[in-house]
Amino acid sequence: MPHFVGQLIFALLLGIAAVLFGRRIGQIRRNINLGRDIDLTDRKGERWATMARVALGQSKMVTRPVAGIMHIVIYVGFILINIEVLEILADGLFGTHRVFAPFLGQFYNVLIGTFEWLALGVLVACVVFLARRNLLPIARFRSPEMKGWPKNDANIILVVEVLLMFAFLSMNAADGIAQQRILDGVWNHAHHYIDAGAFPVSQWLFPLYEGLSDAGIVAIERGAWWFHIVGILSFLVYVPYSKHFHIFLAFPNTWYSNLDPSGKLDNMAAVKKEVDLMMSGDPFAAPAEPEGDVPTEPARFGAKDATDLTWKQLMEAYSCTECGRCTSACPANATGKLLSPRKIMMDTRDRIEEVGQAMNAAGGSWGNGDGKTLLGDYISEEELWACTSCQACVDACPINISPMGIILDMRRSLIMEDSKAPEPITAMFNNVENNGAPWAFPAAERGKWTDELSSES
Repeated sequence: MPHFVGQLIFALLLGIAAVLFGRRIGQIRRNINLGRDIDLTDRKGERWATMARVALGQSKMVTRPVAGIMHIVIYVGFILINIEVLEILADGLFGTHRVFAPFLGQFYNVLIGTFEWLALGVLVACVVFLARRNLLPIARFRSPEMKGWPKNDANIILVVEVLLMFAFLSMNAADGIAQQRILDGVWNHAHHYIDAGAFPVSQWLFPLYEGLSDAGIVAIERGAWWFHIVGILSFLVYVPYSKHFHIFLAFPNTWYSNLDPSGKLDNMAAVKKEVDLMMSGDPFAAPAEPEGDVPTEPARFGAKDATDLTWKQLMEAYSCTECGRCTSACPANATGKLLSPRKIMMDTRDRIEEVGQAMNAAGGSWGNGDGKTLLGDYISEEELWACTSCQACVDACPINISPMGIILDMRRSLIMEDSKAPEPITAMFNNVENNGAPWAFPAAERGKWTDELSSES
């Protein structure tokens, strides 16, 4: 194939991948912005530190050492090997071969050697992850919400990563053999190969390909090169539809983390305004009139559908890695309750995706909705009331996602919009209203228990 034909094909594939990726990112951004507004731009120093510690430093991953260390290997490999991808992109567009080598000198050999060891580490880690997910009886990978597409999604990415790393090493192995033949003066095939790179890992693959002709070596090197870059471009298009989109969203998600103490609950602004008016002492106090002549729809108490959640909560849904650490740490789930915090996040993402698809079909308008809601059609009341608000899921999440925030907002909708609550909670509300306390005792009788202490002494 003439160089210019390959360059045109490469540029076309790169352009298609970039357009498809950009279009999908635009859709996800639009879906996230369907959520309620919330200001999370304060305390910027703490936010940068949190992102550096949790997203960049992987501080919460290593709480489970085996999975954490392997994930770090894949994470570091993904970041550093992308430097090699930059070279491949340049070579593909300009028809060159190892374009960085003349500029980096001996340091280029160090880079290629490092990339190869990282590629081996990624390959081994992915194989181990595949075995853990599919062969070992690990409970969090056997949950009902992990059947079907979620399980296949994880396996697809892991298999693709194994193939991409093997293609990378095969490419280098064929390149190394070509360089040897050039140095030995026995290379008779047209080529653009240069003496560059160190191959500490791919040299183990030399015996697989050394018996091939010059044309066969070229075919292996070029075939692996094309497989590797086309695989990466395909991954780029695929990943925004996958749980692996956390590769991109983990950083903004941790930057916008809730910096308040984990047990602190937020007040509902609409309710707080009403309480403040009641406590003001002014019998004629009234809420401020909305600006303009167009009447505004009253804000919903809590969240019934995905669009009632904040944009941060919707971002968390897209950021979820489906690792299941939240569910495995949940005491309600451990005791057989229906609640799975992971499922809460997955259902939220599925619902806002459904809303987004309906908007696309309707030309960008949501209108009166589709008659479905997150609460009821995706998440049941039984799941919500099983939550103990213990924060275990929040503490366990590697990227600071809070399923409990979504649960509490939907509980608020049940209580304040639909007047639905389990009988013990309804009784507590009645006691608070009538007695000023959760207990069914009038205020005048609450201290009588001390009389028993006095008589005993």
